[in-house]
Amino acid sequence: MEEQQASRHGWRYGTPWRHAPDDVEPGPARWPWRSTVLLTAFVLIGTHFAAQGQHHRVPLDGYARVLLLVTSVLLLWRQRHPVFVVFGTATPALGYLAAGYPYGPVFLTVAVACFSAVVAGHRRAAWAAVGLLWAGHALVALWLYRWLPPAGDGSAGVAQEMVIATWVLAVVAVSELARVRREQWARERTDRVQAARRRADEERLRIARELHDVLAHSISVINVQAGMGLALIDSDPGQARAALTTIKAASKEALGEVRQVLDALRAPGAAPRGPAPGLDRLPELVEQAAAAGLTVDVEGEPPPLPPGGDLAAFRIVQEALTNVVRHSGARYARVGFAYDGGALRLQIDDDGPATGADAGGSGNGLAGMRERAAALGGTIEAGPRPDGGFRVLAVLPSPLREDQ
Repeated sequence: MEEQQASRHGWRYGTPWRHAPDDVEPGPARWPWRSTVLLTAFVLIGTHFAAQGQHHRVPLDGYARVLLLVTSVLLLWRQRHPVFVVFGTATPALGYLAAGYPYGPVFLTVAVACFSAVVAGHRRAAWAAVGLLWAGHALVALWLYRWLPPAGDGSAGVAQEMVIATWVLAVVAVSELARVRREQWARERTDRVQAARRRADEERLRIARELHDVLAHSISVINVQAGMGLALIDSDPGQARAALTTIKAASKEALGEVRQVLDALRAPGAAPRGPAPGLDRLPELVEQAAAAGLTVDVEGEPPPLPPGGDLAAFRIVQEALTNVVRHSGARYARVGFAYDGGALRLQIDDDGPATGADAGGSGNGLAGMRERAAALGGTIEAGPRPDGGFRVLAVLPSPLREDQ
């Protein structure tokens, strides 16, 4: 039941690709009720106290409080309609100042609206609204004050307007800094999601390769032995019994390796129950191939390799011998190990001929070998030999060899 519920959220969070929730599309913006209520209270109360020290200005009345309330309540829509809100707060704020009411925290609403618009990406609209507010205030303070309330008001002076302009630029600069940081965080989040997807894809490919190599080899041996057992069950029961014994051993080995892969899925990061196969199990491959009717000679000594390279070399040999059993009429194959220029050359030859169009193996098998070699910085060459048969040549880089 828990697995079914977890699968509805993209995948099981316990798997190596458990980062699916980071990629969930964001829902609609929430209404910023709490912050708007706090800002509204601050503007109304702050302006009330600020007006007590400004007796030369027009006293606060119902119209002034309506303007303050409108500029504050509009902030509820600042996340959904930032352009409308930044102009909507600037306009009544300019009307409030033009009416001669006391200075106070009314500019705070415009600053918050400007911040929201810039962060949302509407930079020009925010600049235009704040610039128009400052230009309107400068026009009132330097020229229109003669005809506007309060009576007897004087010019503010250019220096005072420059100070106000500095504060406007500071608000815009802080908003731009927040926008840049938010875009940086968004890029980092996108990079994390993409990296998680790449890791998930790589993990899926790795598991697919492991399962393909394990199952293809074991089922090929089982198929050959089953056919041999059916053919000899009446004429040679002893040979048929030996074939069944080989089938049992091959199926047990395949189940063990498949269980090891699935255990890694169920508990990511946990240590595997058994060591990963390596070239130390090459004699087992030779015995299994011999049970399928293929004689394998090993030329050269398998070199000591680190775990990743050891597993890759083992799987390449396993897949190549499996392809010989499945797709070739060969009865003899050679596995050779040699060093050329510091690189390990792993060569598997058979004496053919091919028994079908898939000589050398299926596309998935060869693709898996190439992916394993490429992951280590090596290459795979596969194709018919000039003197008949088929050859798989893997060249793996020298850093794979452990220091002796």
